[in-house]
Formats: sequence, C-alpha cells, structure tokens
Amino acid sequence: MAKYKMYVLICGGTGCKSSDSQKIADNFNEILQEKGLQDSVQVITTGCFGFCEKGPIVKMMPDNTFYTQVKPEDARRLVEQHIIKGRKVYDLLYIDPENNEHISDSKHMNFYKKQVRIALRNCGFINPEDINEYIACGGYEALGKCLTEMTPEQVIAEVKASGLRGRGGAGFPTGLKWELCAKNHADQKYIICNADEGDPGAFMDRSILEGDPNGIIEAMAIGGYAIGATKGLVYIRAEYPLAIDRLRIAINQARECGLLGTNIMNSGFDFDIELRYGAGAFVCGEETALIHSMEGKRGEPTFKPPFPAVSGYLGKPSNVNNVETLANIPPSSPTVPNGLAALAPRRAKAPRCLLSPDKSTTLVSSRFPWVSRCAKSSTKSAAVSKAAASSKPCRPADLPAAASPPSISTFPSTTTVS
Repeated sequence: MAKYKMYVLICGGTGCKSSDSQKIADNFNEILQEKGLQDSVQVITTGCFGFCEKGPIVKMMPDNTFYTQVKPEDARRLVEQHIIKGRKVYDLLYIDPENNEHISDSKHMNFYKKQVRIALRNCGFINPEDINEYIACGGYEALGKCLTEMTPEQVIAEVKASGLRGRGGAGFPTGLKWELCAKNHADQKYIICNADEGDPGAFMDRSILEGDPNGIIEAMAIGGYAIGATKGLVYIRAEYPLAIDRLRIAINQARECGLLGTNIMNSGFDFDIELRYGAGAFVCGEETALIHSMEGKRGEPTFKPPFPAVSGYLGKPSNVNNVETLANIPPSSPTVPNGLAALAPRRAKAPRCLLSPDKSTTLVSSRFPWVSRCAKSSTKSAAVSKAAASSKPCRPADLPAAASPPSISTFPSTTTVS
C-alpha cells in the first residue's frame, strides 16, 4: 500500500515562490505535525503549474482538487476542512468566468482542458529535486532503450522521423542537426544545452529547468549517445538561481544512480554534464556567441561555415540544442501510438518524440511503491499507473496490478558525487 493517503502539491516555481509558496509549504508541514498527520499526508514542492495568474497554487491528490491564490494563512483551513473533514474550501477554488461556477478539477478549466503537455509533462506533478519521482513517471526509460536496444544511427533516424524541429525559434530539423554532428569524427565531441533564454520576462526554459531538470539531463545523454559525445554542457544565465540549484541537484543524483558517469547501464557509454554560466547578454543565445562565451571569449556571433557541428566548443564538433527542444526528446505520447511521424505531415514542428517504450514500466520512488525500487537497492519491476502513463499525476487512489519486469530492470550505480 502507498505510504501516504494524501499528497499536497504546492507550486515551487519562481513566480509562486515570490508569493510565499515556501511559507505555505512550511505552514502545512507545521500544522500536519501538530495534528499528527505527518505520516499519512505528504507535502511536495513541485515545479510550475503554468497558471501563474492564479498562483500560488495548491493541489490535493488523489482527488485532484485545485486551489488558487492560496495564502500562508489558508494552510490551516485546508488541513482542517479538506484533509481532516473532506470538505472543499470553496472560496479558494477557481471560478469559471463564463458561468461563475466553482471548478475544483483542473481538467475542466478552460486554461488546461485543451492542453496536451509534452515538454511540461512533469512540471507541477513531481518533486524536481527527487530523481526517484522522475524515474517513477517513466524517466530514463528512453535512455535505457537507446543504450541497450538501438544504435546511434537508429536514434537519429527516430528523431528525424518524429519531425521534431528546433524549439528555440530557428526550426532546424533536430535529427538532421544530430546527424551532421555525428558524421564528424573527433577524439572529443560536446552536446550543449542552450538555456540562456535572453528574452525579457521569458519563463519557458526556466519553467522546464525548475520543474523537470532530469528530463533535460536524459535528453542530453540520449543526444550524446547519438552523436558520439561523452560530455554535455548546460549554458545557463546566472539570473536563474533556482533553475541552477535544481540542475545541480539533479545532476548529482543522476551520478549517484549511475545514470551519468562511466559505463552507464553497463552499456559501455560514458557521459557527464557540467554547468556554464552566462552574464545575461542577449546575443549569447546565438549558438556561436554562446560557444565563445563558454570559452571565456567575447560573446559575439561569427560567420558560418564552419558550423559548430564541425568546429564548435574548443574547436571540437559540438551540437547546440535549446532547452525546449531537448525536453521533447524523451517523452512518449499515449495519444500518438505510432510515434511522431504520424503528426509530421500536418505539424512541421511537431513537439513529440517517441523514444520511450509503449508501456511505461519504470523504477520506483519512495512515494510510488507499485513500481520497482531504484536499481541501486532492488531489481523488482512493475507497471506505472494508467495516470502516469498518460502524463497525468502519478498518485492514483488505486494501485495497479504488478507487471512483468521490463527488458531494462536495473540501473547500476557506478559513480558517486564528488
């Protein structure tokens, strides 16, 4: 049985944090301790829910009740009324502007009901500072499939067939970009994540990095395998302290689980990631200027050719992808069973990639006991709930039946944090 009967998801994105969401979380923990409920109700700080206009947001699971514009002093009411008595606190529910009705379930809100979340699939659903939660929602399955079942050429072919194009604005085919870099042989190659995001007030890449940093790490590892790179670099602006902290935590946890470092999943593939910081220059969002900045030079663009795929960071073949482009690499979409190729004819920039297995069988986390424990401690496997497989919150009321182990049942731990 699940360890907790209820989960309180609290937005931990930059926007809600600036509106005291951390104080809300602290108050919840304090009151739950006071009521003796700390062992049956868990408070989780998640990434951005996306509905920043109505933040701070608190979501109760598994009944999926969505509270908006919550204040720290509302925590006691929510504990006493919703958690203890099972009554919704109506003045904190979202009000539909069309019919002036209270809506408690986010899937019925106009803001959400037509959304199909791909890049933001885990934001608002998992704790971004716990790799086990990402794993329990299908994380690192795509990497496992690539390393054990596919050649680098097959990975590139899959990305090309998906129709995925660069989401940073240029729209260059991602698979073709990987292929061009893969064809250039060198003793060292680099895959670079462009997290500069210099547009004033922009929060797209920041939301992904703050809410689902492991998704970017997994995508970079897949890209590194495809092009033959053993090192990844994330160029991120120093004005994103929360995103930087969560990336650091995710990278360290991935190393502890053997998902970064040497001989990943006993495949013979070595890959690790480092962070590089920008000083806020808008022009450094352009890939050649970005590379110069990372090299300690003036961040100025240069003429092409040579392209970074031929001569990039430190003169070595390098591939630069935007955060959102990478975020679309690992996930599988249950609405597109045949992969992205089915969408390519009608969507030139189809943002889906189907590298993950059709059925999401993954590793366990402390709050998802129906899937197997991380390979560092166990080799058991089981099926993730239907909700998790469809990119909905992985906290169903009923536990699914156990399933047979997937082909990749363990992730060996080979490195530790230095």
